[in-house]
Amino acid sequence: MTIFVIQIFNSFFYAAVLFLIAAGLSLIYGVMRIVNLAHGTLYALGAYVSAWIVGSAIGHALEGNLGLAGMLILLPIGAIAVAAVGALIEPTLLRPLYGRSEEYHLLVTFGLLMILEDVIKLLFGRTPLSAGAIMDQMGSIPVGRLMYPTYNLFVVAVGLGVAVGLWAFIYRTKFGVILRATSQDRRMAAALGINVGRVYVQAFAIGCFMAGLGGAVVVPAQAAVLGLGIEVLILAFVVVVIGGLGSLQGALVGALIVSFVRTAGIQFFPEIELAVLYLIAAAVLLVRPTGLFGRA
Repeated sequence: MTIFVIQIFNSFFYAAVLFLIAAGLSLIYGVMRIVNLAHGTLYALGAYVSAWIVGSAIGHALEGNLGLAGMLILLPIGAIAVAAVGALIEPTLLRPLYGRSEEYHLLVTFGLLMILEDVIKLLFGRTPLSAGAIMDQMGSIPVGRLMYPTYNLFVVAVGLGVAVGLWAFIYRTKFGVILRATSQDRRMAAALGINVGRVYVQAFAIGCFMAGLGGAVVVPAQAAVLGLGIEVLILAFVVVVIGGLGSLQGALVGALIVSFVRTAGIQFFPEIELAVLYLIAAAVLLVRPTGLFGRA
């Protein structure tokens, strides 16, 4: 029974991280109709920046003055840095391609993936970075006869809070109305006086922020290593295929499905764990090509 409860906690932890990444991917596609192949690498960049800043002299100084709170304050800096990178990428690399076919978007974002991988290697080297001090300071809670990391439950709370906040931001604010109007008809939005270029920059930066936040919250539990973003990109695509590309609700439900199936797969059928996920995605595509919550 204890193992079962811990596996459920693990599923929610992984679902929270996957939701942050997939929600950013869906937001970018929903507004700009761009499938961002570099999204996983932006996640990795967020992880590296957060781990580096927490382990730097600034991190040690804040840890000395504020303790755990000081390090937690530094953790989102990775996400903010990735959002800033996204705000540079959209007007320089993506905007000239909006009138062209999707193949150009895929080629450019794939090239961006390769460039960012090399930038990460150049800036941070090949040595894995971690912010494990945060996880150590948070300690563990008893679950039956075993102990479970408190930090994992903190990540679940962050994921839940971000899901509610993002929903309110998109469906309950003026900017959310502008964002949805732009996603439905770019020309009509421009004719109504909306600065579509600015909306695109902001939407892409928010999507990148979500990817960076996923990397920032995971790095105390898992070291940032080269290639970190590739596997998570594949899983994020499985999430959005199941949930529906461009749907926030789909990202949440898809993340829960993928994380629970993957956790069960690691426990009971590790040899075909990924194959089962791909089969589920294929089945959803056959029955509902736009995903569970996607729209044609």
